Amino acid sequence: MPVDRAILELVPSPRDPRGDKVATTDRIVEAIVDAIVGRRLMPGTKLPEQAIADIFKVSRTLVRQALNRLSRDRLITLEPARGAFVAMPSVEEARQVFEVRTLVEVAVVRELCQRITAGQLLDLRAHLRDEGRAVDRTDVSGRTRLLGDFHVVLAKMLGNDVLTRLMADLTSRSSLIALMYQSASGAGHSFEEHVRIVDAIEQRDARLAVRLLKQHLISVERNLRLDPRSSDLQAALQPDRRAQ
Repeated sequence: MPVDRAILELVPSPRDPRGDKVATTDRIVEAIVDAIVGRRLMPGTKLPEQAIADIFKVSRTLVRQALNRLSRDRLITLEPARGAFVAMPSVEEARQVFEVRTLVEVAVVRELCQRITAGQLLDLRAHLRDEGRAVDRTDVSGRTRLLGDFHVVLAKMLGNDVLTRLMADLTSRSSLIALMYQSASGAGHSFEEHVRIVDAIEQRDARLAVRLLKQHLISVERNLRLDPRSSDLQAALQPDRRAQ
């Protein structure tokens, strides 16, 4: 099975100057998050330390460090004597996450309507073009990542690193809850809503932008389909290997 180059690039090579223990742990974390957001690792999937260590050719100690970080971010759960599993958020947790997202993103959109620059609007339009292409070609992993990144991009434009990290965490958790369960039509609908939000921001119409954002998040939340499925760990972390 051919190996997904995008995933393998996360594994440090012997010549990689960043290939120390910290960088390796970071890359394992990034690969697992990417697999979750990209619908290759479903809620409830077991994450055996040795299997991950074999995939990345590292020690179980580094894998354990990565899993501990993901546990702190609520993306996985660590169960005594059973190991690590991709988290299975409850419906109540889902509601809480979207409540927080609404509070944070409303403030972001209001501020952007006052401060956004012409260059930032061009960047947003470029991001929307990428979203549209991914939706059109039914690129499930790509569209899911881009649809989630849209909200992080908005936050990043305010120049606040803490806010950006918060949005990245919330969107990753939302991927477990909702985005990775979207149908193609649901993804297309989200893309159209993103376009309307950007149109309102460009018009500096804060009231309209906030209303559209709230409607968008409500729409995404209503599409929740918590449907845990099993997933093959090797295929998830190295998806193109299946084609060999």
